[in-house]
Amino acid sequence: MSGFEAAVTGLGLVTPAGVGVRQNWEAVCSGVSRAADDPALRACPVRISCRVPDFDAGELLGQRRAHRLDPFVQFALVAAKEALADAGLDPETWDGARVGVVLGTADGGTVTMEQQNQTFLDEGARWVSPLLLPMHLPNMLAGQVAMEFGATGPNLVVATACASGATAIGTARDLLAADRCDVVLTGGSEAMLGRVTMAGFAQMGALSRRNDEPALASRPFDVDRDGFVAGEGAGILVLERAADARARGARSHGRIIGHGATADAHHMTKPHPQGRGTEAAVRRALADAGTDVRDIGHVNAHGTSTPLNDRVEGQMLGRVLPGSPLVTSTKGVTGHLLGASGAVEAALTLLSLQHRLVPPTANLTNPDPDIDLRIPTEPTACAAELALSNSFGFGGQNTVLVAAAP
Repeated sequence: MSGFEAAVTGLGLVTPAGVGVRQNWEAVCSGVSRAADDPALRACPVRISCRVPDFDAGELLGQRRAHRLDPFVQFALVAAKEALADAGLDPETWDGARVGVVLGTADGGTVTMEQQNQTFLDEGARWVSPLLLPMHLPNMLAGQVAMEFGATGPNLVVATACASGATAIGTARDLLAADRCDVVLTGGSEAMLGRVTMAGFAQMGALSRRNDEPALASRPFDVDRDGFVAGEGAGILVLERAADARARGARSHGRIIGHGATADAHHMTKPHPQGRGTEAAVRRALADAGTDVRDIGHVNAHGTSTPLNDRVEGQMLGRVLPGSPLVTSTKGVTGHLLGASGAVEAALTLLSLQHRLVPPTANLTNPDPDIDLRIPTEPTACAAELALSNSFGFGGQNTVLVAAAP
């Protein structure tokens, strides 16, 4: 499949940086973190999160529809509507059998599960909602999107932890290359900001403990980083074969031309100390794209703001990419959107190529001396034609996408 081009004809974003692509692009270019004290997490060791601002599911989806959906599905539906409108596609007129849905999530309807567990404990089993499983099950993310838009082609959800959204995009590209679909709605969505889940992340030492200065907590590649800030949201991309998009006169945000996936097979949560799995994913993605490491001008790094992950990724990139491309981590602004992060960051990588501008890495005041990369702290012009978007997850699951300018 080397050299296959999937055109990205539509983008939709719902993140802590805003609801809508324009709002997100402006926010990540501002370099201002969206992390804040979270009253819902007051009982947890870490009380910081990045929530989607001003999101009214009832207004955006209708009260009855919204009431029957967990937030991780609500976010995806709103982002998908924006992406389809951007692509100029009308579900009323398309051949739904040729439209696939491939989405990623790490955990499904966590918020609903926690709420209904509390209902069970407080009021008993007979008061648990009959909608618990339809709202919680991870597969319902793709199922609900298909029902909303009449997409009756291949329909699946992938779960590779924090690489899920990027894995979904790579899988969607495979479906197009195999002629199983003509259009695929792909990306990822996540809403894991429940108390139990966040307490678990805190207990394992993954989260920043800067409770008294949340806006400074997410600081990728900074020597004083101490963990990530959890966020929520969705990123949806409309993928078509590049030739099909050109034939219908569609505008393209760019192309996904390479995909590399590997496993560290090393540890439940830690990356391989020499970055062997992540390096292999980068090299496989470049080989799939039929391009050379020297052609990469920009990298949207996984860059979680955790001490070990940033060091391993940063040193790997410095070793593998000799051309010193501009590297950024947009998690400094949005926080870590977990299973949605790879999709959101793929979209932002395409926007960087389209606007010829690399967003800054927020809160990078003391760059780690063990990481030798060009990481801008201001929006920086970049004429790159090719970029990487890195996504790595617990379990050592790695996905790297190669994006090309329109």
